[in-house]
Amino acid sequence: MSTSTTSIEQLSINAIRTLSMDAVQQANSGHPGTPMALAPIAYTIWNKHLKYDPANPNWASRDRFVLSCGHASMLLYSTLHVAGVKKADGSNEPSITLENIRNFRQLHSPCAGHPEVHEAAGIETTTGPLGQGVANSVGMAIAGKWQAARFGEMFGFDTYALCSDGDLMEGIATEAASTAGHLKLSNLCWIYDDNKITIEGDTDLAFTEDIPGKFRAMGWHVIDIKDANDISALDKAFTEFKKTTDKPTLIVVHSIIAWGAPTKANTHGAHGAPLGDAEIAGTKEAYGWTYGKFEVPAEVYEDFNINLGARGAEAKAKWDADFAALTKASPEKAATWSSIMSGELPEGWDADIPSFPADAKGIATRVSSGKVLNAIAAKVPGLLGGSADLEPSTKTGLTFEGAGDFEAGTYCGRNFHFGIREHAMAAIGNGMALCGLRPYVSTFFVFSDYLRPSLRLSAIMSAPVLYIFTHDSIGVGEDGPTHQPVEHLAAIRAIPNVAVFRPGDSNEVSECYKAAMQLTDRPSVLVLTRQNLPTLDREKYACPSGSAKGAYVIADCEGTPEVLLMGTGSELSLVIEAYEKLTAEGVKARAISVPCLELFYEQDAAYQKSVMPCEVPARVAVEAGLRQCWDRVLGFQGEFVGMKSFGASAPAEELFPYFGITTDHVVEAAKKSINK
Repeated sequence: MSTSTTSIEQLSINAIRTLSMDAVQQANSGHPGTPMALAPIAYTIWNKHLKYDPANPNWASRDRFVLSCGHASMLLYSTLHVAGVKKADGSNEPSITLENIRNFRQLHSPCAGHPEVHEAAGIETTTGPLGQGVANSVGMAIAGKWQAARFGEMFGFDTYALCSDGDLMEGIATEAASTAGHLKLSNLCWIYDDNKITIEGDTDLAFTEDIPGKFRAMGWHVIDIKDANDISALDKAFTEFKKTTDKPTLIVVHSIIAWGAPTKANTHGAHGAPLGDAEIAGTKEAYGWTYGKFEVPAEVYEDFNINLGARGAEAKAKWDADFAALTKASPEKAATWSSIMSGELPEGWDADIPSFPADAKGIATRVSSGKVLNAIAAKVPGLLGGSADLEPSTKTGLTFEGAGDFEAGTYCGRNFHFGIREHAMAAIGNGMALCGLRPYVSTFFVFSDYLRPSLRLSAIMSAPVLYIFTHDSIGVGEDGPTHQPVEHLAAIRAIPNVAVFRPGDSNEVSECYKAAMQLTDRPSVLVLTRQNLPTLDREKYACPSGSAKGAYVIADCEGTPEVLLMGTGSELSLVIEAYEKLTAEGVKARAISVPCLELFYEQDAAYQKSVMPCEVPARVAVEAGLRQCWDRVLGFQGEFVGMKSFGASAPAEELFPYFGITTDHVVEAAKKSINK
C-alpha cells in the first residue's frame, strides 16, 4: 500500500475491491483479479477528476468513463454503487444497489457478466469483446470535440477508457489508436493495465510489443506509472492529461492482478475464476478489512459525496447557468444542440429528399444514395460520417455549404476520413451515437466482414448508426469473387435488431432513407449497387412509399394470383420483366418489392397476408445472394433465383446470365413453383 494514500482513500478503494470479490464469489463466476488491481485507478478518476454529476448521470456534457476490459465488470458496478450514481429517471434511487451486486451475473440484475449500456445509468457502452470499448471511446472523444467546436467549449468533455493487455492485442485497438493520434484527440485518455497476465499465462507467451514506443509513434503522449496503488502518481498523471492539448494520452499503469491475495496475486488463476472463501478471507485480512460480506462503511459513501458529488453538482449547476445564458444570447445555436441531443428529427427534415423520373437506363443506387444523403444531412445537423477511404466510390461525402472535414484542429466538420480501418470505423460510429449524434459509416458491402463485430454491438446497444454499403453483389464484375458479396445479405440479416434495406431503384432509395432515419432503436444497413438500375415508371407501377413497411405489391393481376414474384435491389427489375412476360402468357402473377425483410416481418398479420396471401404457395424470390434468409416466405413450394457459390471475375453483364440470374430463369422458376 502506497504511503501517499490516506486512510479514507484506502477504505474507499478496498470497498470497491471487496464488493467485487464478494460478488464474483457469490455468483461462482466472474473475474475478480482485475477489479482488485485497478480499484485505485477507478477511485482516482471518479473521486478526483471526472466531470460527472451522480444525480444527473445522463447530463450530455459529462465526462465519459469506459471500462474496455469488460470482463472486469464488477469494478464498474462497485464504483457506480459507492459513487452514489442515481438512476436516470429522476427517482433519486441508486443506479446500482447492493442487492443488484449480490445478484451479479444473475437474470434481471443490471450487473451482467459484461457491462450492458442500457442496464444501468453510468454504464456508457457495452463492452466485453476486447478492443471495442477503446474504439468506442475514440468516437466519444470525437463527439466531445465536435460539439465543442460547433456549439462552444461548454459542450465538450473528456473520455477515459480503462483497458487491458487483451484490449491492446486486438487489431481494432491499433486502428482506433492510430485514428485518435492522427486526429490529435487531446480529450481522450486511455489507461492501460499492464499486468502481464492473460488467461493462458504471462503475456510474453504471445505479446512482447513496446507499447509506449508504439503509441508515441502513433502520436500519443505517454505517461508511465510503476505502481497502480500510487494514488499520488495517478492523480498527477490525470492532471497531466488534462494539460495536454495537442494529442491523446496513454497512461501505462503497472499492476498486480488480484493485489493482496495471499496465493493467487500475480497469477493467471485470479483472472477468470472466483478466489474461494479462504483466499478472500486472507485477502481481506491483508487489506485490514473488518467489515462483513457486501458491507460498505458509511464513510465511503460520504467520501464520494463530498468529492465527486459536490464537484459534479457544482459543474452541472454552472453548465445549466451557462446554457441558460447561451439560450438567451444565441437561441438558434442552443435549440440546434438540444434538437440533436433529443434524437428527434427536425421539422421538415425530409422536405428536400429528391424523387427521380422514370428512366430505362437509370442510375446506380449508390449515386442516388449520395443525393438523398446530402438532402437529409443538410436538414439534420447531427447527421455526420464518412467512409473507410472509399468516398469517391460510395458517394458518401457531404457537399453542401458548411459541411467541411473533421480533421485535427478543425473539429467542426461533418465529413470523416476513417482511413482503411473498417472495424474501428464502425466502433467509432457506435461511440458517436452513444453521445447523441447520428453517425453514418460506409464501405463496400464485402468489407462488412471486417466490421461485423461492431455492427453486432450497434444492434445489441440499439445504436442508430447508419451503415451505407455499396458494390453489393456480383454486379461488382471484374474485381472477382474476393470483392463480390454473396453470403453477406444473409449474414447481416441474421443479426437481431438490424434493419437491412436493399432498394430496387432510386425512388426506393429515397423511401428507404426515410424509413431508416426514423428508426432510432437499431442500426440500419443500406445495401446499394455499383451498376445502374432502371428507375421504374411509378405511374405504371406502385408508389415506392410501401418501402416503409418492408414489402409491397408493385404490380398485380386481377383476382388471386397464381404465383408471387419477390425481389430486391438490382433484381427487382428482373422481377418486373418476368411479371410482364408471365402476364403476357396469361399467368396471373403478382410482383412484390421487398426492400427490407425485417420491417415486413414487423407488420401485422393482416398486412403480411395482403402482400403475400397464404393461399398462394407458388412463390419465387430473386436476389443476387444466398437463399438462406428467404425460406420463411418461400415455404415448401417456393423457388429461389440467386447465388449458390462464390462469384467470378468478368464483366457484370456476363456474370448474371452465367449464374442464372435472368428474366427467363425467373419465369422458369415461377412455372416450376406453380406446377409443384
